[in-house]
Parts: sequence; structure tokens; C-alpha cells
Amino acid sequence: MVFSKAISLAVLAGAVATMVGCASRAPIPLAENFELTVQPKVRSAGHWELVSNDVVAQTLATLDKVGVAPGTQLHVALPGNPSSFDLAFRDFLITKLVQSGAPVQQMPGQTLDVTYHTQLVRHNSERPHFIPGQFTMIAAGLMAAYGLRHEHLDAQLLATLGLTAAADYGASINSGGPTNTEMILTTTVTRGGQYIVRKTDVYYLENADTPLFMRPSYKNVNMKVVSQ
Repeated sequence: MVFSKAISLAVLAGAVATMVGCASRAPIPLAENFELTVQPKVRSAGHWELVSNDVVAQTLATLDKVGVAPGTQLHVALPGNPSSFDLAFRDFLITKLVQSGAPVQQMPGQTLDVTYHTQLVRHNSERPHFIPGQFTMIAAGLMAAYGLRHEHLDAQLLATLGLTAAADYGASINSGGPTNTEMILTTTVTRGGQYIVRKTDVYYLENADTPLFMRPSYKNVNMKVVSQ
């Protein structure tokens, strides 16, 4: 019986070696997922304010880090042909800068210029709506450690894993899940044509909210396919 088991293991090892050998000579690179990451979803004007608060906090910290003198005048420019988001985001930025003690001028001049730009990205591929999260992974790790010590899985720990899985699922559903539309938001501070601060972030958008982030000239464009 021991001899038979040894033969089985040898056959299995040979099969694995063959598979590895084939994989090492694949005609194209294999696909794999990135490590688990999270990405905020912008779903309300209140979220726009939170995004602006983050931008201001990091911008002021970076200005101080690169040696820009405290009290240097700032001017927040409005993008050309602004979207609804652009209009509100500028107001949020100015309000937070002023509340943070930064001197903000209404007109450009001898100032640092603060500008921002949005780019919408639309994906046509399907978006998975559930990814196991940290609660389940932590509980699963605790269960494994417990099982190694006691050589069995306790029913209470199984119940805990079920609850944490439900918590992960609930958190995913409550966020609305990933969407097909994303926004790339870049905020820049320049002086005399030189970049001083630059911050770029990516956020999910609800597909139905896309018009709020589109410039007016693109909102009402009707595209027709005409047969030849």
C-alpha cells in the first residue's frame, strides 16, 4: 500500500512538472488579476466635497514640503466650458482653502495657479459586483489557526465566518458595486509654467450620473448611424 501511494505521488509530481514545463513555454503571457484594491465611488455632492477636502489637504501639505512660503497667493481657475461637477468642485476647493488659512485671490496675477481636469473612462466589459473582503479573510485566518491547534473546526467559528461573509457582501451591495464609468481627476498647482504640485486619483461613478461630469457641448450630441 505504501509502494502504491509512492507511485501515485510520483505520477502526480510528473504531471505537475509537465504542466509547469508547458506553462513556461506559453505562446503569450498569462492573464492574472492585480492584488485586491479598493476605489471610492462618487455618488453625491457631499462626496464631491469630501474629494475636494482630500485634494486641499494633500495640496497644502505638498506645497509646504517643497518649500513654498506660507501665505503665498493662490488662484483657483475654472475649466473652460465647465460641467456641473466642475462648477461645484471649484467652490468646494476655494471654501476649503480659505477655511484652511490659505490666501485665495479672485483674479490670477502674482499667484500660484490651481487647476483641475477630469477625464471620464467608459468600460464595455462586465463589472463583477462582489469581491471577498478583509472581514472574511481575517475570520478565515483565525479559523485556520484554531483548526491547526485543535485539529477541528468549531461550529461557532463557522458561524463567525458566515457572518463576516455576509458583512462583506453587504458592504459591496451598499456601495452599488463597481460600475462601467470611472473619473480620473487631476489637480495641478503651477508657477510660471512649472509644475509645483500634481495629484491624480480615480473614482467610480454611477453610469446614470455621467452627465453631471460631462461638459455641456458633449451632453446633447446625438450620434446617428446612416446606412450607405
